Amino acid sequence: MKLSADQVDIIREFIAASGIRMESLQADVLDHLCCVLEDSKETNLNFQARLQQAAEDLAPEGLEKLETETVFLLNSKKIVQMKKLMYLFGLGSSIALAMGICFKLLHWPGGDELLTYGFISFTLLFLPMTMIDKFKLKIQKSLSEKLRFILGSLSAILTGLAVLFKLLHLQGSDFMLLSGAVVFSFGFLPFLFFTNYKKAVERTF
Repeated sequence: MKLSADQVDIIREFIAASGIRMESLQADVLDHLCCVLEDSKETNLNFQARLQQAAEDLAPEGLEKLETETVFLLNSKKIVQMKKLMYLFGLGSSIALAMGICFKLLHWPGGDELLTYGFISFTLLFLPMTMIDKFKLKIQKSLSEKLRFILGSLSAILTGLAVLFKLLHLQGSDFMLLSGAVVFSFGFLPFLFFTNYKKAVERTF
């Protein structure tokens, strides 16, 4: 069932009245509830009752409790430590890539080593850690949202590994580069444009 713009506004007001203050969480909950209500086969209940039921299925203890758990997750000591480590890897790999490119252009020794270290740490450490961190914060997304995220992550890792294999003159780089391009073009992009089109249509009507 296609939700109208008025119904989407009702859901947005319902979420705001629930006590959730985090805008990012409000957007995630709105997206989830809209997907559930559009996919719902229940016809015996009115819209308000179905909305209440969907909210209770998502957060039996209330949406405000959902925010409390999210804040705890974001501020957990282990999570904070992991984020610090993740961004240290990101900083180190980015510096290594930038200096490696600079050294290569200037024909200075060490350029290949810096580029190799940068691509290895960025592709095999920072990128997967970032994707895991982002995926954990996705609350019960629709199947299309999950597939878009997974396919985008897979294409990025394949492309990064292909560049690394090229730098190291290893076999398989062409296959990985082609695989990354195929996954990105025929997997990630269709889901991305479909989602954006769906949101644009919802805003129009």
